[in-house]
Order: sequence, then structure tokens, then C-alpha cells
Amino acid sequence: MNLPALEPLKGPVFRGLWLAWLAANMTMWMNDVAAAWLMTSLTTSPVLVALVSTASTLPVFLLGLPSGAMADILDRRRYFAATQLWVSVVALVLAALSLSGALTAHLLLVLTFLNGVGLAMRWPVFSAIVPQVVPREHLPAALALNGISMNLSRVIGPVLAGMLISTVSPAAVFVLNALLAAVAFVLIIRWRAQPHRTSALPGERFVGAMRAGLGYAMQSPRLQAVLFRVFFFFLQSTALAALLPLVARGLHGGGPATFTVMLSCLGAGAIVAALYFPRWRERFSRNQFVGIGVFVHAAMSALIIGVPELWVALPAMFIAGMAWISVANTLAVAAQAALPDWVRARGMSLYQVALMGGAAAGSLLWGQVASLSSVETAVLTAALAGCTLWFFTRHVSVEGEKDLDFSPADVGAVLSPAIDVRAEEGPVMVTVQYQIDPQHAAAFAQVMERTRRARLRQGALSWGLFRDVAEPGRYVEYFVDENWLEHQRRLERFTAFDAGLRAERLAFHQGSEPPLVRRYVADQLTSEPDMPL
Repeated sequence: MNLPALEPLKGPVFRGLWLAWLAANMTMWMNDVAAAWLMTSLTTSPVLVALVSTASTLPVFLLGLPSGAMADILDRRRYFAATQLWVSVVALVLAALSLSGALTAHLLLVLTFLNGVGLAMRWPVFSAIVPQVVPREHLPAALALNGISMNLSRVIGPVLAGMLISTVSPAAVFVLNALLAAVAFVLIIRWRAQPHRTSALPGERFVGAMRAGLGYAMQSPRLQAVLFRVFFFFLQSTALAALLPLVARGLHGGGPATFTVMLSCLGAGAIVAALYFPRWRERFSRNQFVGIGVFVHAAMSALIIGVPELWVALPAMFIAGMAWISVANTLAVAAQAALPDWVRARGMSLYQVALMGGAAAGSLLWGQVASLSSVETAVLTAALAGCTLWFFTRHVSVEGEKDLDFSPADVGAVLSPAIDVRAEEGPVMVTVQYQIDPQHAAAFAQVMERTRRARLRQGALSWGLFRDVAEPGRYVEYFVDENWLEHQRRLERFTAFDAGLRAERLAFHQGSEPPLVRRYVADQLTSEPDMPL
């Protein structure tokens, strides 16, 4: 059976990286199960047992943007491999301490946190690598396969960990984790990345890279819409997942294995849906995909609560899994489409933080609602809240007119200042003088508003547009970069989208000469009238 959803796996590079990703995800789920079980034998404190989950997920919030910045400024292949080496070493330490009997509850929390650090660091870099190794038309299918990897590992990992714990010991899980992480490390090292556009400029600094990532997000309405949607969807959908053990216990005929079976149905539904995404996307837009997913997940959650029968809950969980992966995958594709390569890992790290933030906030919120009322009330309230929020925010679109072309483009000229300018000198102010037909002022203003966002996304500190009171139709645009190096770096970030926007600006300019461009470094002046911007 030829499924378009499996097309990316025909490429050996993506197939190898996907297997590495599957192994990495399995180590995550297996470690969580083994650490939680081991903690119950090390202490009777409910607080310490609960802190295992906190120690595993906290690194995502602390290291989300920093890990994205590192993935953008370092070699992604080596960085990805380093994250797996980190996880392997932590697993070996856990195994050694567990086998020797030297592991304590507090030491287990520390090592669980360190394992979470490796997992938090790897997600943004993998998200940034995928668009490099698959054609653009196969990106949605590749991201869906990543979702399949996550759900396969969610089912296989805990089952395998449980078998090892019951037949051998928790230490055996850590040993297997070390081996799986080592396998992932080897698969990543064997990958030879395609040569990409290189820069003669020094690499970005860590703090500056994080600031640039936040600045890009603040000036990208499409990315903001995606972050909004993913946060609130996981805020809604986490109610069912977080309270699932209690939901399973409340079903008629429910038993100890019911929770595992329901979780497996959720994962199976996600896998089946991912295989059919290419066909469904021919019929539905991204906004429709997300909207339908929100309402279907809410309806299935309400059905499970309203009809507490196992024969109803299992197919409902299957459909809920289909809805869940549909929304998550669609939003991941929309986030990728809103990001150029130079900031991709940072943007996807913000996506990760929004996703995990929504899940964490949802767990806390709906857990409190359940404790004050009932599990049924909490799940039904979450479902109703998700549908209501979608209705009142349906204008928030993750679609856009079309996917923007963020492929690198030639800026058109090379900077050659007439004076010696050191890299750290700054700030640098750039002015661009336009002469337009006053009758087209309104249309020009719309283009310049888009220009403002583009300049700020590229790293400019400030931007402004002024009219000349002495001559109608004369406008002066200015923007400021931090220093001469950042100004050169901004020019390297020039994309096909920016080239198209520049053409729109130039279409308004009158005269035989292009707009006059001047660059000011502190109190010195350099003129570059022929440099297109």
C-alpha cells in the first residue's frame, strides 16, 4: 500500500534521523516510568514522588529559548549528537548508582533533571534539522511521522520499561536507555549534512541570539497566532490526559489495565490519522484542520465522561488521538512555515515552550477544578472552554495568504564603507529616502508597515518613517542596528520574501535613481546610494 505519508522515509537521511528520534523518544518515556517506580522504593513521601515529573519537564521551561539559540548558532549535527551523548551518560550514571545501591531520592531527582536537560535541548535542534533533509512539499508528512515516532514510543517505551522493572530491575531500564541513546548518537554522527550557505561573519553571541529570537517572534503575527493556538489547545486537551487514570478508574468495568489500554488507543488513533494527513489536507485548510480537531477532541472527551462505558471510551479515545495529532501536527507545520532557517530552532523552541506551558498549566488548572468539584466536571469544563475560546477567537488565523518563501536571497551588493569601521562600532543608523506620488501614500504606508515588521524581525532595534514637510511625496525611512556586525548580519538574513517586499517598495519610488541610502555609525557617515534595501 503506497501511502504519501510515508514518502519521507524513502530518503535514507531522514529515515536514519527518524530512527534516531524514535530511539530518543523511547529513552524519555522509559526513563520517566523507571524513575517514578524507583522513587516509590526510595521514599514514602508523596511530594518527592510527584517531583519526579516536575524534574523531568522543568528543563523545557528553563532551557526552551536558550536551547533554540544554541541550535541556531552551533553546528546542528554535532549539537544534536551531543544531546544524545548527554542522555547516554546520565543513564549510565543512573544505572551504576542503582546497581550499587548508592542512589538516594534526592540524587534521583537531580539525575532526572539532568536527563530532562538533554531532552529539552534536543527538541528544537531536531525541529530545525527536518526542513533541511526533506523537500518542502514533504515537510507536513515528515512532521506527521515525527508525531508517529512520539506515539509509538509512548506505547512501546512504558510497556518495555514495565517488563524490565518486573523481570529484572529499574537499573536494566537505565542500561537500555544508555544503549538506545548511544545508537541514536551513532545514527546522527553518520549523517553528513548538506552544505549550507556559510557566513564569513563571527557567530552570534548567546544572549544576542536569544534576543533576536524573541524579537522575531514579537514581529511575526503568524508565529504569534500559532503560539496562541498551541498553548490554548494543550490547555484544553490536557484535562483528559492529566486526569485519565481517574477517568479510567471511574468507567464501568474499568480495572488496573484500563488506563494503559486507553492510552494505547489514544496513540493508535494518532498514528492512523498521521498516515492519512496528505489526503485530508487536500480538502481542508490549516484553520479548518485546527478547528475541527478542537471540537472533535472536546466532543470525545465529553462522550467518555457522559457515557462511562469501556466499549464507548476506547473508540472515543482512538478518535480523540486522531484529533489531537491533527491539531498538533498542523500547528507544527504552520510554525515551520513562519520561520526562516536562521531563526528556525529559536522559533520552534518557543513553540515547544508554548506547548509544554499549556500542558503544564492545564494539568494544574483542571486538577484543581477536579479537586474542588469532580473529575467529570473538570473534563467537561475543559471541553466547553476550548470550544468557546475557538468561537470567540476564530479570526486568529494560522493560515496566512500563502506560505512565505524564506529561502536565502542575494542582497544585491557588498558593503564597502569609505571609512574604517570596526565590527563592534555602533549603533548603526540607516536612512532610506523615497520619492513617491502623494496619491499613492495610503498604499505606500501599508507596504511600509510590512517593511517595519520585516526590519525588526531581521534584528533592527528601532524603525521609523517620516514625511518631508517641504516636499510632498518625499519620505525618509530609518532603522537602527546594534553595531556594524549586526548590520552585516541582518543583510545576510535577507530572504526571497524580503526581496519581494523590496520590489514592492521600489515600485512606488519615482525617478531614474534608486532611493538614496545612507549609513551612519555613531558620529561618522558613509554613503551607499546604490545599495538596495
